[in-house]
Amino acid sequence: MTPLPKTAVIVGASRGVGNAIASLLLERGCETVFCASRDASRATGIATLKQNFGDRVVAVDIDITDDDSVAEATSAVATRTEQIDWIVNTAGLLHDGELQPERRLADIQSSNLLRLFAVNSVGPLLLARYFAPLLPRREACVVASLSARVGSIGDNRLGGWYGYRASKAAQNMLIRTLSIELRRRYKRVRCVALHPGTVETDLSAPFRGGVAEKKLFSPAMSADYLLKVLEQLNDDDTGKFFAWDGQQIPW
Repeated sequence: MTPLPKTAVIVGASRGVGNAIASLLLERGCETVFCASRDASRATGIATLKQNFGDRVVAVDIDITDDDSVAEATSAVATRTEQIDWIVNTAGLLHDGELQPERRLADIQSSNLLRLFAVNSVGPLLLARYFAPLLPRREACVVASLSARVGSIGDNRLGGWYGYRASKAAQNMLIRTLSIELRRRYKRVRCVALHPGTVETDLSAPFRGGVAEKKLFSPAMSADYLLKVLEQLNDDDTGKFFAWDGQQIPW
């Protein structure tokens, strides 16, 4: 089992699943949650957490695609604490005003692919590079990043969504590789990828029309499921990919 953290860094905490995870951790007694996002100091969702939980919430500005930004965010956290028990990344990119999932090969654009890989693949690894030195060496700790079932190579039956699938598959490989290195230094680390289910957020909004009502989760519901998964991990679970219901997903 993995104890709930005393201190946690939640990346993507301004809204959606990240905000809900931060809120649940605070409700359950986490002493300090560092809520990180691109504009955390002005994010409404983080401001609401601060109203509810006061100084236990620390806003941290971060751009996970930029080395200097991640390094500065780590330094800001390190001035407040010597140890981080959990690092959870919920930031991800599927679509925006200029980018949409590709339905066919003719839709591929190299610039969009590079953006997807920067956020979904490189970003989680940069977080680990800079924040890992704050993990405890011999106590149970968590390094987790939200992936997606569509990033599973073994589970790909429908095709399409080239950039998102590939960037999440790359993230999965990086998490798996990272777990091997981290275990050498942090004896009880649980370094995992997580599939949160289909969640009612801006990310899923254009694509959830056919999702059954029972399989469409609110951010709070998904966060609750994911925390249960993390709490139930043991030392042998590092380097694995888990769905919201605790089932292991093939890489």
